[in-house]
Amino acid sequence: MANPERGFRVVASCLAALALAACAVGPDYQRPAIEVGTQYRQVEGWVQTGTSMPAVRADWWAVFNDPVLDALMREALESNQTIARAWAQYRQAAALLAASRAEFFPFAGLGADVTRSRSGQAEPRREYSISGNVSWEVDLWGRIRRGAEADQAQVAASHADLAATRLSVQSTLAQTYFQIRANDAGQRLLEQTLAAYQRSLEITRNRYAAGVVSQLDVSSAQAQLENTATQMLALQRQRAQLENALAVLLGKAPSQFRLDEVRVAIDVPVIPAGLPSQLLERRPDVVAAEQRMASANAEIGVAQAAWFPDLVLSAQGGFRSGQWAQWLTAPFSFWSLGPSLSATLFDGGARSARVDQVRAQYDAEVAAWRQTVLTGLQEVEDYLVALASLEREQATQGRALAAARESLRLTRNQYDAGLIDYLSVVQVETSALNAEREAISLGADRLIASVQLIAALGGGWQPDGQAD
Repeated sequence: MANPERGFRVVASCLAALALAACAVGPDYQRPAIEVGTQYRQVEGWVQTGTSMPAVRADWWAVFNDPVLDALMREALESNQTIARAWAQYRQAAALLAASRAEFFPFAGLGADVTRSRSGQAEPRREYSISGNVSWEVDLWGRIRRGAEADQAQVAASHADLAATRLSVQSTLAQTYFQIRANDAGQRLLEQTLAAYQRSLEITRNRYAAGVVSQLDVSSAQAQLENTATQMLALQRQRAQLENALAVLLGKAPSQFRLDEVRVAIDVPVIPAGLPSQLLERRPDVVAAEQRMASANAEIGVAQAAWFPDLVLSAQGGFRSGQWAQWLTAPFSFWSLGPSLSATLFDGGARSARVDQVRAQYDAEVAAWRQTVLTGLQEVEDYLVALASLEREQATQGRALAAARESLRLTRNQYDAGLIDYLSVVQVETSALNAEREAISLGADRLIASVQLIAALGGGWQPDGQAD
């Protein structure tokens, strides 16, 4: 008579070999085609890099050479709560991947119980048992592998989401910081202007008292002073709100944060634009969208595997007896070993519907990825246009400012000589002040646009980088 245990070993060996040779159903992931062009349309006159070097350094904010900004960036990375939430979600995705990979390994369990039973008029009987069991699902059709592949792509997407969150916080912080510095420059300008207008008002009042000028001149000087004071109050309000926003970015209550005013001169850096194709690899939101597309592609295989039977190898053994002393003796031992094969014959179309669902989800993720790529290209083009235009605007504004200052000098000379009334001076002074404020605004806009371009290019993130 053949040895049954040997037969089980032969069957188990064959099934294990079959599992190793099994294939994974469902399509293997390939990136869909998309046309991104060979260079940016607005790149003429800009710095363009090849694919062999990163477009932007990792600590991209360091190109502005501002130690205060550097310190704020470090603090935000440590304390910002939006980043903390994204980091927790990344850890969650990694834990889900670890759980799905656990299905590759056998499951082992141990149990013990005691029962008391009676049959008819017999004496009650107590039985003790202890048993162990091992089961392993043979991944013949790749359901487990495709599931782990989908979860791995979700981890990569979550990693890219974390990078995108960090980049968004960094970009917002830098833009807020530059707005505050522009606000400080505007307030210094208005402080000087208010002092000058106060002196002009006093001089005009003295002239009115001497009968040299009319009440209209005094009223014009007074209105000019009050209007400028109102502008100062508006700037102070805006700065307080910007400072509150900066505090939240740093993970602090607004009452616990204060950014001191300092005079800074920040140059607009030269930013390598790179190639459009680099956005597919370096921009984290694009990478996240592609990984979700890859995950949806793997889910197709998971759904298709449901059409095939499941094969589970299981073994169980233990001891059962009515007395403790008899437990470990052979007559009271038991064991079982064997494979089980199960398949669904009819489900009312549920499996077909599930395959249709995941295929539609994949198509949706493809569309989302392509839209993300197109949006990224648009943003880069927009900020390239903005930077180029703002540079030209700043040059023309510089000439306008020089002309406004000269016009103000000549107008004041004419007023001092009694050739014109003060209303004419007010008009020229207002024009000159607007030119000064516009120059400050354009300088801030160029810095902000440079930050936006860096963010649109993906910042300093590398797709193979590790999450902290």
